[in-house]
Amino acid sequence: MNEAVPAGPRLIRTVLTAEVPDIAALHARARATYDPDGLPDGGGDWPTAWREAVERPDGQVLCAVEQGRLAAVASFRTPRGGDPGTVALHQFHVDPHRWRTGIGTALHAACVETWRADRRHTAVLDVLTDNRRARAFCARHGWVPDEGHPSTADDRRLRLRLPLAPPGG
Repeated sequence: MNEAVPAGPRLIRTVLTAEVPDIAALHARARATYDPDGLPDGGGDWPTAWREAVERPDGQVLCAVEQGRLAAVASFRTPRGGDPGTVALHQFHVDPHRWRTGIGTALHAACVETWRADRRHTAVLDVLTDNRRARAFCARHGWVPDEGHPSTADDRRLRLRLPLAPPGG
């Protein structure tokens, strides 16, 4: 999905490299609300990680822009050494000031449309087990626990999958 898709006052499009600092800041704001550990100190250079995601030839980063401001971001690619029919959603963040406005649903729908256009049959995602908001969002959008990757008692992440059958199929 390389073209911008208008959605009322919203726009879903591919992220530009120049927007990486804004994307990293949005990521930090979102993560601060759901991860008790926040962003790791010294454990990650998020602007560099986002720049690499934007520039990867095997991935894509979409964003939702609302009233001229970045409101949400999603990063996905084929899993390393994985099935080319599967796509891994690595990051999905909505600015906390935009929660419950439909912007996350609009971005999710654009991701699913892109995955189906790319002939993907399954999407996978790891979500923090204690991130109830994200888990509820995923459940509302058809994500289910991936029985092939069960969580352990000490695992902070839950693997979810989304079957990508075409609408009506």
